Amino acid sequence: MNNDLLGTKPHYQILDGLRGVAAIIVVCFHLTEPLASSRLDNVVNHGYLAVDFFFLLSGFVIGYAYDDRWDKLSISSFLRRRSERLHPLVVLGMTLGAIGFYFTDSPIWPLIDTVPVWKMIVVMLIGWTLLPVPLSMDIRGWFEMHPLNSVGWSLFYEYIANILYALGLRKLSNKALACFVVLAGAVLVHLAVTSPNGDVTGGWTLNTKHMRIGIIRTMFPFFGGLLLSRVARPIQIKNAFLWCSLLTAAVLLMPRIGGAANLWMNGLYEAFCIIIVFPLIVYIGASGVVQSKMEERICRLLGDLSYPLYMTHYVLVYFYVAWVSNHKGIKLWQAWPYALLTFSGAMVLAYASLKLYDEPVRAWLRKKMK
Repeated sequence: MNNDLLGTKPHYQILDGLRGVAAIIVVCFHLTEPLASSRLDNVVNHGYLAVDFFFLLSGFVIGYAYDDRWDKLSISSFLRRRSERLHPLVVLGMTLGAIGFYFTDSPIWPLIDTVPVWKMIVVMLIGWTLLPVPLSMDIRGWFEMHPLNSVGWSLFYEYIANILYALGLRKLSNKALACFVVLAGAVLVHLAVTSPNGDVTGGWTLNTKHMRIGIIRTMFPFFGGLLLSRVARPIQIKNAFLWCSLLTAAVLLMPRIGGAANLWMNGLYEAFCIIIVFPLIVYIGASGVVQSKMEERICRLLGDLSYPLYMTHYVLVYFYVAWVSNHKGIKLWQAWPYALLTFSGAMVLAYASLKLYDEPVRAWLRKKMK
């Protein structure tokens, strides 16, 4: 989901901007989700596919940044660099989730008022490591592996992909990697088309079903992105950021396909987006050039905010979801002021997290790890 390029390689500014666009849509998805009557009518219906898009972006950027640097790089130094980039906000997100935990008490989370402080602190400390919390330590009642900051599950799989890359998959030839990616794509299609929900959602619970989904959702996009970074030959494309942003939004905002009667159709749509559309977006974005200083600033700001926004916004969404659950039957047109307030708060929190915490902590870590 992030990039920490070595040396002075040219920076993919448009890809940074697209990561920010996707992160904003994730926030919107989480704000409209509790207002939907079912998974069929969420206004931001496919917002969760942004996670798969992040995995593909991450694989592409990791390949671009590191594939030709292993003569100067050890596995431990690679993982240290990735931890330096990813982990400070993991710790912050879990800590903020712990601070707000008891203030989000609601009937939809039946366990909160029964959780002793010591148990919540233990869950927070486990969350700092990003290790999944077993179901026996569930303190919210949503069966999440990270109940203090729901989105932590995707970072868990991000780490798995990075570790697999470092330990050996980076050594695969392009042909071998292509075979791996094709196989992973076939498994992804099978999951999407046969899913009882008609989609690829899942991965956030520490059980066999969700772990299988999480691994499948990670393997194709991450290593597909890695393969794309090796074989793509970018060309200059004008207005790439605009077109890629519109295409990303169109994919993630697309209404449910097929309805309840043809769930497989929606699954097929999602597989098509992950396997075909997302790589196309990344290729176009990597081929594009920023058109103006203003576009450059927008891409830089969106890129800077994308990871802090993703890792801290759900702390505020918990409060919003509790409010919605206490106003049964409320509609979007009634809830929009509260949704807008939560969205604005998430953006402010992300910027504050970036400037007051993430950047200073990473600078300190870089000095300590030299």
